[in-house]
Amino acid sequence: MTFETFLSLIVFAFVTSVTPGPNNMMLFASGVNFGFRRTLPHMLGIGGGFFSLLLGVGFGLGALLTTVPVLYTALKLLGGAYLVYIAWKIGASRALPDGKVGAEPMTFAQAAAFQWVNPKAWVMAVTAMTLYTDPSRYALSVLMVGLAFALTNMPSVSTWAGFGSAMRSWLSDPVRLKWFNITMAVLLVASLWPMLK
Repeated sequence: MTFETFLSLIVFAFVTSVTPGPNNMMLFASGVNFGFRRTLPHMLGIGGGFFSLLLGVGFGLGALLTTVPVLYTALKLLGGAYLVYIAWKIGASRALPDGKVGAEPMTFAQAAAFQWVNPKAWVMAVTAMTLYTDPSRYALSVLMVGLAFALTNMPSVSTWAGFGSAMRSWLSDPVRLKWFNITMAVLLVASLWPMLK
């Protein structure tokens, strides 16, 4: 992979990671509801889970899903159902957690596992592996794709969690928070539409 190709891959990784999607909607809501520090495991879980998904797709799962399309359809339906469940939990939240009772932010393991059923993550992984791997040095190019996403992940997810955290005090008003959480829940479900077609 040439330096120019790697730079192009970095831009692709950043743009696809920072644009709105299920992960970023959840991070924004988590930043508001739990603050930046308590959202860190969620952010790190996205990076770790997506890296493992990239390697999985690069080393064979992408071909399996192409060969057996019913698996891809099942994955999309499972991911969609889980997102609707998360949207419901966000939309039903009516108070900022005080850290002592009730709601908890997503853990590292939950966020990492979610990448495997996140339709946008699969589209990103398959597209990246299709566009940026080199058949003559395949294993190395798969690792380079993983490296590009690893380098751009934290700046991307931090933007959303940080913006949510910055709005935390303004949204401490229960009425504002109620409508914010309902809006985020609707946007989270809406983010599924392009991927579930």
